[in-house]
Amino acid sequence: MAKTIVVKQIGSPIRRPADQRATLIGLGLNKMHKTRELEDTPSIRGMINKIPHLVEIVEERD
Repeated sequence: MAKTIVVKQIGSPIRRPADQRATLIGLGLNKMHKTRELEDTPSIRGMINKIPHLVEIVEERD
């Protein structure tokens, strides 16, 4: 079974660059305090590292 991570949106995309908004949408997040369980891959980690001020990793599961 693949490792997964739970990601929560903690920041608003209002007045942020379009690429940061697009990254949020790519992660499946678009509203404050919404959480998603995503597969732990290098591409997902890169997206999270691009917008650390807008998201946080809540939990890492095996």
